[in-house]
Amino acid sequence: MLRLNMVASADGAATDERGRTADLGGRGDLLVFRALRAHADAILVGAGTVRAEGYGPHRLTRALEQRRTADGRDTPAAIVVVTATLDLDLAAPLFTQAVTPTVVLTCAAAPAERRKAAAAAGRLLVVGEQRVDLARGIALLRSELGAEQVLCEGGPNVNGQLLAAGLVDELCLTLAPALLGGGGPRIVQGLGTRVSLELIAVCECDGELYVRYGVMPP
Repeated sequence: MLRLNMVASADGAATDERGRTADLGGRGDLLVFRALRAHADAILVGAGTVRAEGYGPHRLTRALEQRRTADGRDTPAAIVVVTATLDLDLAAPLFTQAVTPTVVLTCAAAPAERRKAAAAAGRLLVVGEQRVDLARGIALLRSELGAEQVLCEGGPNVNGQLLAAGLVDELCLTLAPALLGGGGPRIVQGLGTRVSLELIAVCECDGELYVRYGVMPP
């Protein structure tokens, strides 16, 4: 199972006025965010999103940690960063304070010295020559890390690549009750084809809608 979890305003903006998603959703969106992370075996995210959102190490609330332990999983899901250039701060808490080592998916064209440094900071998986091959990357996460449940948190380009490759099973989308306008990104970019969705469930809290879709094959 590969699931996308995203938030957008009612007019489709994927980031707020500051170019971030963290404050676009409300209390309920945070609960969904934490619950989906606790359910996952790996959390996939693009390097641009890591930089923009200031990603840190994955932490669980006490209640979710207990539920995860009851499922036989004693550590948080690994955060998996997708980057072709390895433009990452390897001395940041995302790498130095992670309970479960952070994984980096990159390609052979990435600078050799950066690949060596990334391997020392966490775990490095090289998939593809000139660009990251996400299909191979997901397969390795499942075969080498046992990551049957993969959660992707963006950004839009990573989402587009995953959808175009037919790798996504579900989309969990929070619709925030706000209009932002402007020319900011949407939750998917560079898709190049239409992907149909099948509604599974809708919930509401404080004006936010939490929509769960099944993703139909492209």
